[in-house]
Amino acid sequence: MAFLNTHFFANSLGMCTRCNVLLPDRPQAGRPIPTLYLLHGLSDDETIWMRRSSIELFANRYYLAVVMPCGDRSFYSDLPNGSNYFQYVSEELPSLMESYFHLRTDREGRFIAGLSMGGFGALKTAFAHPDKYAAVGAMSAVCDIAWVENARGPLYPSIFGTQDQKNSVNDLFAQSTRVAALPKERQPRIFQYCGVEDFLWQDNLRLRDHLRDLGFEHHWEQGPGGHCWENWNTQIQNILAWLPLDENKTRTGAIGI
Repeated sequence: MAFLNTHFFANSLGMCTRCNVLLPDRPQAGRPIPTLYLLHGLSDDETIWMRRSSIELFANRYYLAVVMPCGDRSFYSDLPNGSNYFQYVSEELPSLMESYFHLRTDREGRFIAGLSMGGFGALKTAFAHPDKYAAVGAMSAVCDIAWVENARGPLYPSIFGTQDQKNSVNDLFAQSTRVAALPKERQPRIFQYCGVEDFLWQDNLRLRDHLRDLGFEHHWEQGPGGHCWENWNTQIQNILAWLPLDENKTRTGAIGI
């Protein structure tokens, strides 16, 4: 695949930013490329997927672009006293990438996934914009932002402010309930994974059961281990194999290894 390190100005951030992009080696003439937006966790940046996983090797099996933006420590949120990271990742970034590269611009060709903080950002984006994303993958996701308040204390108000977040865009339980009222064909497909020793395990189980009760098309994976790249490197393969790529897909393995 082609690996590009891109730098550009984002209006919603009010500053220059960067993202890493993988593109298929042999673009098919006249055929735009489906795209996976792949988000990093709290302590990382746009380089981490290339450094800690084999994403380039795995994505090379498919006719698929992978866009890996920098979200800093924002929880992919519009910060009360900072930049609008949610607007950037969910709306401006796809528009920019689709203007720079020959990517698909329709909902069925656009997907989003992430781990930990990035899993939260991916789910939030898919629930807020079900008209833009056909599928979402969440690995070891922060499912309830109460965890941020309990575990990260001072970080919480700088990201979510001081107002009650219940029923806001940051409330994944409320937002998924809203999306569940849409016709099935307008709901995003969901892939959710968490290790049984992960500190986010219980919150992931609660969200899993909630999504199943709502009737989403939902694929669940679990396994041994905690919050670690050994697990995420396996699960990103499963997500790629699971994505609804239709005739673009070359199946080389099974989900659930």
